[in-house]
Amino acid sequence: MAAEIELKLELSPEAVKELLASEFLGEPEDVLSQQSTYFDTADHQLFKAGYTLRIRRTGEALFQTVKATGSSASLFARSEWETPLTTDTPLLDHSNPLQTEFGADLDVAPQFDVQVDRRVWNPSENGSQIEVVVDQGTVISGERHTPICEVELELKDGDRQNLFVLARRIKAVAPVRVGVQSKAGRGYQLIGPQQFVFKAEPIDLDRNMNAVRSFQTIAQSCFRQFRLNEDVLLCRRNAEALHQSRVALRRLRSAFSLYKPVLTDTEAERLKDELRWLAGTLGDARNLDVLLVKAKDDDMHHRLKSARNAAYDDVVDALQSSRARSLMLDFNEWLQCGEYLDRPETADDRNGTAVDFACQALDRMRKKLKKHGRALAQVDDEQRHEARKDAKKLRYAAEFFGSLFPDKRGVRRHKRFISAMSDLQDHLGALNDLATGPSVLKKHGLEDHPAASSVISQADKKDLIDAAQAALDDVVDAKRFWR
Repeated sequence: MAAEIELKLELSPEAVKELLASEFLGEPEDVLSQQSTYFDTADHQLFKAGYTLRIRRTGEALFQTVKATGSSASLFARSEWETPLTTDTPLLDHSNPLQTEFGADLDVAPQFDVQVDRRVWNPSENGSQIEVVVDQGTVISGERHTPICEVELELKDGDRQNLFVLARRIKAVAPVRVGVQSKAGRGYQLIGPQQFVFKAEPIDLDRNMNAVRSFQTIAQSCFRQFRLNEDVLLCRRNAEALHQSRVALRRLRSAFSLYKPVLTDTEAERLKDELRWLAGTLGDARNLDVLLVKAKDDDMHHRLKSARNAAYDDVVDALQSSRARSLMLDFNEWLQCGEYLDRPETADDRNGTAVDFACQALDRMRKKLKKHGRALAQVDDEQRHEARKDAKKLRYAAEFFGSLFPDKRGVRRHKRFISAMSDLQDHLGALNDLATGPSVLKKHGLEDHPAASSVISQADKKDLIDAAQAALDDVVDAKRFWR
């Protein structure tokens, strides 16, 4: 078994042309045409369990590759088993883990093909040996197909930080984004129903991993959710993709807050501030989306839609800016190579298990929510908003750490806890809409519009506060799945 340490960069077809036409990489050392066929069971057992199986032909050579991947796996390092073949039939033996995982009667069949033209370079970056691969091609399943334009940087020997040094040099030549979709992922997405929204995927944490590793796993999952929705948002300006992009950024920022005891370097604070900037840009558009669906008056709808379109222009400009692209590279470099990984002053938090850290973090978040939500009827909108933020952080923490408590009691209590948290967020969200709606209208000069009242919730504020207080009390009274 080998472990790949690689960084994937996605480019537009125009950006690939810019890169290849530049003198940065020079002439490739090798140019290959490759065709890969991916195999799975009829119900995609392998992919669902976090594995992919392919047979790749390069010239006359045939190789089978099994990879361990999945939603919670590292974007940076994956386990891989490669075997030379003499036929294009999968070899399901003990050279890879598939037979052990799925049994000797595993029945697989072709699912889709990937055809690429590959260019290969092997530069040295600060003494590190890195393989640079530019792939251009197509994923094909029947009549459906999707293009591939990407650069893969694989560390062969040396310091992983030099992958990012090289990535920034490439970014200076052509605009790139950190990739989260494997070729296999694109293929499975192609053969399934077309997907325009990506919700948070389950996070699988190992009870014995330390706190830092659990943070990396959670942060990678949040980043993946953001990038999948960002791609949709840039192509389609989909309101739900924007909402889920914003949710992903909120989840990531919550992870920073939860893990503050172990994230002690200054870069963590800078990155969190940059993520706040990007989330704020998306938030302006989201506020208008919320009001737009309530606007029944034609003129109000037209004005809100114009404001919404302008806000989406700002979102796209922000996402395509050098600042946002640099943020994503900076974040991934820090996540994999940052100083926080070696800081001795947080040894107690760092060396404890993920379970210990999760219990302490959940207790802390629950206590904070209980304090700020003690008397919602007796505080102002700003303080109720603080309680709402506390509730979100506790909800995200519960989702992050659920897999650490897999016993029957833990699973049962977790399900009930998440349900209670969902009810609380619904009520606090309705209160927030009531509080922020007028300011959104004022920002766009619509506070005096005759139909202004029609797009602001008409629910009785006292009833909403009472419902929110009851839901909050239910959360506080719910049995803790982590204890």
